Amino acid sequence: MHTLSISDVLSSVSNDKSLVLFNNIALASGKTNILRDRLKLTRKQYYSRISELRTAGLIIRNNGTYFLTSFGKIVYEAQMLIGKAVQSYWKLKAIDSIESSPDSPRLPAEEHKRIIDTLVDCNDIKDILLDHNNNIAATQKEKVYNNNEIIVSVPAKRSSVQFNTSY
Repeated sequence: MHTLSISDVLSSVSNDKSLVLFNNIALASGKTNILRDRLKLTRKQYYSRISELRTAGLIIRNNGTYFLTSFGKIVYEAQMLIGKAVQSYWKLKAIDSIESSPDSPRLPAEEHKRIIDTLVDCNDIKDILLDHNNNIAATQKEKVYNNNEIIVSVPAKRSSVQFNTSY
């Protein structure tokens, strides 16, 4: 059995054409010839990208049509969130600038929340920023480094989530 790493998954969608292929499968599920023609890929380019997506566990083929796996659906939603963050990049930089200004003391939590609510439109991004700030303030976030592993425990709203990543 193949051990899957975060870098394998990110690598499989890191190329622009691979990401477009992945998104096309996510949005429309597709037959081989239609996807290949739509993306103007050579046969070799197409099948090498499909192979990477399959190896990463993001897609499966059923009756000649590719579909996202359950894992692929999670990765698709994660990359959509990254896209929203990219669209909000300058607003996020403004928040960082306010937080790291040497002339001002650390902002009170309410003021920090108000700034995020004002600048950021996406609720998912707001939640991440506010939860991250709350976790750091409460020192509930733990990082443990062992030889070749990073283990991160982050308390979630309803349950504890743990990531164990070997590299």
